[in-house]
Amino acid sequence: MEPDHLEKLRQRLNEIHKWPSVYMFKFVLPNQEEKLTQLKMIFGESAEFRHRHSAQGNYVSITIYEMMLDAESIFERYLAAGKINGIISL
Repeated sequence: MEPDHLEKLRQRLNEIHKWPSVYMFKFVLPNQEEKLTQLKMIFGESAEFRHRHSAQGNYVSITIYEMMLDAESIFERYLAAGKINGIISL
């Protein structure tokens, strides 16, 4: 992502949220236990995970709620999650 785009996102997050704040992350990934485990390792123990499987069960959508301290923490989570093969960040 371009630096200008990241800065605009950072500014927008800081306008919308008063930190610390609960932030909602959304991902879609192949329905494989190892990938879900990798994702859970990225988020803190206090993060709340909600799962929803696709109609044929090949994919799972994950919604995660976690208390974040600042916009930079959100970017760190997305960058770490992006390393999981097959994940789609929404």
